[in-house]
Amino acid sequence: MIGATAVAAAPISPSAVHPRAVHRSRAMGGGLGIHVAVADDTALVAAELDAARVAARVRAWAGRLTRHDPASDLMRANADPSGVVPVRPTLAAALRWAADAADLTGGIVDATLLRERLAAEMTAHMGSTTRSGSALAPAGVPGLPSGAASRPTWRLERARHRSAHLHREPGLAFDLDGVAKGWIADRALALLDRHPGALVDADGDIAIRSAEGDAWEVGVADPRTAGAQLAVFVLPGASLGAHYGLATSGISVHRWAGPDGERHHLIDPRTGRPAATDVVQATVLAGSARAAEAWAKTAVVLGLIAALNVLDRAPILGAILLASDGRVLAVPRTTRWLA
Repeated sequence: MIGATAVAAAPISPSAVHPRAVHRSRAMGGGLGIHVAVADDTALVAAELDAARVAARVRAWAGRLTRHDPASDLMRANADPSGVVPVRPTLAAALRWAADAADLTGGIVDATLLRERLAAEMTAHMGSTTRSGSALAPAGVPGLPSGAASRPTWRLERARHRSAHLHREPGLAFDLDGVAKGWIADRALALLDRHPGALVDADGDIAIRSAEGDAWEVGVADPRTAGAQLAVFVLPGASLGAHYGLATSGISVHRWAGPDGERHHLIDPRTGRPAATDVVQATVLAGSARAAEAWAKTAVVLGLIAALNVLDRAPILGAILLASDGRVLAVPRTTRWLA
């Protein structure tokens, strides 16, 4: 698995033009839903078989990228003491997206925070806090205000057959829980191109291709009330297929009590600690699931005022934020996509 989260957005049943084949299973510590739009009922059986095959691929990719299995490609790389580590194609591709996500978000999405995340989780059991000056001391992000040192550096060097060599500072460890699900959802969607449309729901990170004349509807859950929704997105098709990504990030799950109050799993790379934020949940609509996930996490980490400012300029289609004071706010261009 990659890492379990509560599913904050999920497809609902619209009045679809195309029949749907649906495959549901478990992956990445949560639910995996693969929905395939077909031309007519005669294609449903083939679509169901394709969906099952794609689900198996998703589980295989996730198994290579999880931090919860010491035998995964990711954890083998993390455990390697050398400064140059060979990595296989799936991990290499995921790390390339991690680097792109860091560039896209000014370093807020940072895949090198495994030690910081584990340290934050450890406080729930040990009642201690990270000490300034340790390996887990606050770190800065280029382009964002911080008085701390820069984050450790790393880079990928391409090798044969889509593999790579990972160059990193000693001791640097990666956590792909925050970037892999959206990336996997996009990759899985691409395997369903022969069908008119498809939706891959990777435990709440959703990749969508909508056919002309068709539409997908996706509801965004309200974390305050079981079964309630903050909004419903309607995502129409186009002649060559319209691509969307929808992802939700938030602090209403993976919470625990620390010595200085409640903590959560979203680490701010500027401090090395759980983000101090007044955004409870952020849902972003973009052109891909991986981009939506990166911007949703960025919005939560930044806090409400900075998030609205950044999202207003970001290359996204829309966003909805739930603030800690109960307000629900949307980037203005979001309204065209809402039911």
